[in-house]
Amino acid sequence: MKMNKRLILSLCIGVSGIVATAQTNHQDSVLLALEERVSAQEEAAQTKNKLKISGYVQGVFGIGQEQASLFIGEANKEADKDFNRIGIRRGRIKFAYEEKWGKAVLQLDLTEKGVGLKDVYLDLNSPFGDAGLFRAGVFDRPFGHEIGYSSSRRESPERSLIVRTLFPNERDLGAMFMLRAAKTSPWHFLKLEAGLFAGNGIKPEIDNRKDFIGRLSATRTIGSHAEWGIGLSYYGGGVYQGTSKVFRMKKDGFELDDAQANVGAYARRQYYGIDAQLSFYSDALGVTSIRGEYIGGTQPGTESSSKSPNSASLPTVDTYIRPFSGGYALLAQDLGTLPLTALVKYDWYDPNTSVSGSAIGTASYTGKADIGYQTLGLGLLYKVSSAVRLTAYYELINNEKTPSLASYAADQKDNRFSFVVQCKF
Repeated sequence: MKMNKRLILSLCIGVSGIVATAQTNHQDSVLLALEERVSAQEEAAQTKNKLKISGYVQGVFGIGQEQASLFIGEANKEADKDFNRIGIRRGRIKFAYEEKWGKAVLQLDLTEKGVGLKDVYLDLNSPFGDAGLFRAGVFDRPFGHEIGYSSSRRESPERSLIVRTLFPNERDLGAMFMLRAAKTSPWHFLKLEAGLFAGNGIKPEIDNRKDFIGRLSATRTIGSHAEWGIGLSYYGGGVYQGTSKVFRMKKDGFELDDAQANVGAYARRQYYGIDAQLSFYSDALGVTSIRGEYIGGTQPGTESSSKSPNSASLPTVDTYIRPFSGGYALLAQDLGTLPLTALVKYDWYDPNTSVSGSAIGTASYTGKADIGYQTLGLGLLYKVSSAVRLTAYYELINNEKTPSLASYAADQKDNRFSFVVQCKF
């Protein structure tokens, strides 16, 4: 009997130990699960703080004279009538993930035409503090001021004609360094950007050459009510020659160089630029902004266009090399305390400075690609809120006239009006 009691007691003690151990293991499991959950939440919070999502949408209603080019919808189908179009000019969404080592950026453009890539690049910070960074991928070319000035901030709906011609899509595939003195240095106001680029816009690279782009800029504040900036830019590169025929501008027109050695060689592509900005604030007038930019140089193009390469394949047409110049000047003035800003912008582009007026079409091998343009833009911006802005903008476009080209014997009817609704998030 005593043996049975001892046996039962031993069994009870053993069972109690097993139960206690099981409870302890269970508690440990619960604690571990809680710790993992908290850790996951903390990691998610950290990721959320590091990942920033932003963007904006620009809806446009445009009206153009019969020969106008609108930036939305299809071209005019009735050559003798004014026309109008509606569309999404820009639908941007940007993802930026930032760590101590640097930043990764992806930006897409979503419109009724589909989804397109705008930016995809990686920034690596300098190991020497805030002295600069290295950037690689697809991003804005570091040339001039207007290229890198965001479309969500720019007062005019579009960039100047010369910028759209020389730098289609503004961006390019490449890599660059940005160098700047530390914030504590008296030289912090200076910034140097320099890099190598494919030279083909956002299209795939198609040749073995790289183009160099560099910009030295300076910005400074004057007290608490004014700021100025200035920049010098240089572009040095080449454009693949797809045929044996290369036309170079001489005194009396283009001169033909027809040699088999021209095939596969590169025509020089060289730009020089200077830009300046000034903005100041007063209680009576609000913010006054003045900006300007000038670009000149040598541009290889085709018989019908002076636009820079932006194609998925090597050119198979003759090369025309032209000296060019152009730029813009802009004044944006707040209307006192009202949420309104008035805008005046003048831009010009002369694709061939060696020939003008009635000589175009008469001088050997010259044609419509040598016609210069001047544009006067007048606009009014209404800042509905910090997120919503309305813009009404009218452009008077004038072209060079020459009796030698029937389409340009008089000024073309190509003025246009844009009403833009923008929302940022």
